[in-house]
Amino acid sequence: MNFYIVIPAHNEENSIAKTLESLTAQSLKPKTVVVVNDHSTDSTQSIVQNFVSQYDFISLVNASSSDEHLPGSKIINAFYKGYERLDDQYDVICKFDADLIFPKNYLEQLAIHFNKNPQLGMAAGFCYIEKNNAWVLENLTRKDHIRGALKAYRKACFLDIGKLKPSMGWDTVDELLAAYYNWELLTDESLHVKHLKPTGISYNKASKYLQGEAMYKMRYGFVITLISALKLAFKKNSFRLFRNYMSGYFRGKRHNLNHLVTKEQGRFIRRLRWKGMLNKLK
Repeated sequence: MNFYIVIPAHNEENSIAKTLESLTAQSLKPKTVVVVNDHSTDSTQSIVQNFVSQYDFISLVNASSSDEHLPGSKIINAFYKGYERLDDQYDVICKFDADLIFPKNYLEQLAIHFNKNPQLGMAAGFCYIEKNNAWVLENLTRKDHIRGALKAYRKACFLDIGKLKPSMGWDTVDELLAAYYNWELLTDESLHVKHLKPTGISYNKASKYLQGEAMYKMRYGFVITLISALKLAFKKNSFRLFRNYMSGYFRGKRHNLNHLVTKEQGRFIRRLRWKGMLNKLK
C-alpha cells in the first residue's frame, strides 16, 4: 500500500528528528512524507532539510501562520499546505504529529489491517507518554477513538468525510462522519507509539472555549454536550474545564457559528452518541 504522510511542525526541534528517524526505519517505507514547517522560529527547518537531503521520499514545505496555538485550525491548515503538494496515487493518507516515535512495523501492520478489511476506513496504534522513567498509556486513550496525533485514513474514507475540518473537534467529527458513511475504525493496542509531548500541553488561554464550541458545531445538542463536558472534565480532574466547555457551547450557539455537519448528519451523530452512552450503562 502507498502511505502518504503529512506532518505539520511548529517549533519541533526537540522531537522532529526522532519522528523522521522512526519513519525512515519502517519495515514498510512510506511512499511520501511531507513536513510542513509552520512558522517555526527554532531549528526545525534545518533539521528537516537534513533528512530531505538523505531521503528522496521526504520533502519540506515552509508555511507562515501565527505563533498562537489554536487547536484544530492551525494544525489542519498546515496539513493542507502539505496535502496540496501530493498527487492522488495514495492508498492511505496520514496526518501525524511531529513528536511521535513509531515502532518499526507500524505502517506494515496498518497495511495488513487495511488489506484484510475493505470497510476499514481509519486505523492507528496507541499513544504512550513517559512518566516516572517509564512509558505508560496516555490517559485519554480509548479503543473506539483514534488520537488526533496519529490519524491514518483509507483514501475513499478520507474523501467521503470531506477530508479534515479546520476546527477544534476535527479529530472527533472525522470518526463520526466515517461511521455515517459506514466505514469502520480500528485501534491496534499492540502498536505502541511514543508521544513525546502529551496532548494539550501547548494549548493556550484563548483555546479554552473551543472544545465547547466544537460540540455545538457538531450538533451535539445541550444534553449530550452536558454529559460529554462532565466526562471530559472528570477525566482531567478540573471543574473549571466543565465551565469552559459549557461556556464555549453557549458562545457557539449565541454567535450562530457554522456547523461542521449537516442537519441529517447531526441527527445521526446524536443517535450514535446516545447509543454509545446507553451501551456503556449496560
